[in-house]
Amino acid sequence: MNFPFYQKTVSPPSQPVELPPSRPTSEICPETYRPDDGLVDAVNVALLLGQPLLLTGEPGTGKTHLAYHVAWQFGLLPVLKFETKSDHKAQDLFYIYDALRHFHAVQVAQARNQDTPNAKEYLEYTALGKAIILANEEETVKPFLSSGFKHPGKPQRSVVLIDEIDKAPRDFPNDILNEVEHHHFRVPELGRDDEIGVADARFKPILILTSNSEKHLPAAFLRRCVYYNIPFPDREVLSQIVEKRLGQIAKNSTEWLSDALDLFFELRSQLREKPATAKLLNWLMTLHQLFKGRNSTEYHYPDDLSRTLSTLVTDPEDQKIAKDIFEDWLKIKIER
Repeated sequence: MNFPFYQKTVSPPSQPVELPPSRPTSEICPETYRPDDGLVDAVNVALLLGQPLLLTGEPGTGKTHLAYHVAWQFGLLPVLKFETKSDHKAQDLFYIYDALRHFHAVQVAQARNQDTPNAKEYLEYTALGKAIILANEEETVKPFLSSGFKHPGKPQRSVVLIDEIDKAPRDFPNDILNEVEHHHFRVPELGRDDEIGVADARFKPILILTSNSEKHLPAAFLRRCVYYNIPFPDREVLSQIVEKRLGQIAKNSTEWLSDALDLFFELRSQLREKPATAKLLNWLMTLHQLFKGRNSTEYHYPDDLSRTLSTLVTDPEDQKIAKDIFEDWLKIKIER
């Protein structure tokens, strides 16, 4: 079967071709998340100790999704997320100060004989900084807030996700040790010596960090965290995840879904870059579209499976190996 859209050679159409709508980026659905028993225990230990929870594991094992599941279960959505970048510094976890815009505003105000703009109007509180602000009564933190900051008035607890902390510069974890442990920070740009902290432990932020490897993090930082490595799900658990995420599609695709999972685990066992859960779900969606409207005797047409492997395998060398793995897998299946 040919794909119905892009072709090798074709005459240009007189009108634009109707293409399928782009699928939105996979949404995080907390209600479909399935933590294993060890992860549940790690979350509870972190809550009891009031320590950050550090998660490692392969891409697609649900490290990031856990924060949303915890927030959903405790009624603390939305999650305050900090996406770590290679150029981040410790301050960025708490706030961003737009010094250039503030400087320009000051120059304009002076030229017009107007009042000097307050630095707090050029502050944006980020993840942990915002969580600490929200953990206080509005009146307590009012001197630190810009006119556009929306505070609920009463203190509230937040879930903070520091995603992929291993991407940060080497000194980043050490630079935030005290702030992460004691939940306080200063804003020197406001010309104040006092710091913002959490006075009531009931509103202390729940801090979840993810990393692709704990080896890149300093020992002093690791000692202050509860640590858990999320294993890649086995066949049974992955089948349940697929059913939860794909819903009716999975229930109506039993003829080929089992074989697709078999091939997926065969590829994972031999490839250098092991395909993750997200890639599996995209692959299954592709197969579903290809097989839609076809009878069950056509479901195992090998050409369709082979041509869609690029959804699972992105490394050039692995793509060559994947074709061999697929051919061997198909031979064994036919012999059975």
